[in-house]
This record gives sequence, C-alpha cells and structure tokens, in this order.
Amino acid sequence: MIPLCYELLADGIRLRLRVTPKSRRAGPQGFVDLPSEGNEAGGVALKLGINAAPEDGKANAAVIALLAKHLPVAKAAISVAAGAKDRRKLVDIRGNPTTLVQALDAWLTETLKGIPTD
Repeated sequence: MIPLCYELLADGIRLRLRVTPKSRRAGPQGFVDLPSEGNEAGGVALKLGINAAPEDGKANAAVIALLAKHLPVAKAAISVAAGAKDRRKLVDIRGNPTTLVQALDAWLTETLKGIPTD
C-alpha cells in the first residue's frame, strides 16, 4: 500500500516531496516521515531522486520534468508551491484529482516494487 503523500485540491493534487539532487537514479526512492517544522505540518513525503544539481532552479525543473513524464499532465500544470530552495517541497499538480491519484499510484506501485513503503 502506498502511503498518503499528497492532498487533494479542487483542481488537482499537492504532492509532498523530499528531493535528493545529484542522485544516481532519478525517480521515486521510497517514503520518509517528515517532522513538523514551524508552520509546516509533518506527514509522509515521497523521496524523489533527480540527477540535476540544486543550483539556478535546475533541481526544480528536473522535478517538474520527471513528474510530467509519468503523470498525465504537461509541465505547465506543475508548480512548486513551497520549498523552491529546500529539499522538502510541496508541488501542486493541476488536473483531474482522481486521474492524477490513479496515475501516481500506478507509477509508484510499479517503481517501488520490493521497497518497503511503511
């Protein structure tokens, strides 16, 4: 079972990520519990590796490109809502929430086979 690493929005979903830049393998790498920090609530985040370095917005662009490749949306439908300069990110993905959740679940289930998710 895939942990709940997103929130439903009226026009899409908000995905909680823990990004690892300059990773050898781009893509989902499991899940991590996030502690509460300041105004930010904790919860479960998807660990996402990307090949790009965290400089000049390259990491954020790589996150958006990777999500657009595996979800049924264009890059323009994805935006970093919080954490643009942090490893912890909230990413808004606009589209049909049900379709997005189904596509996300299918991608994570296939990619994370054999990796403990709880």
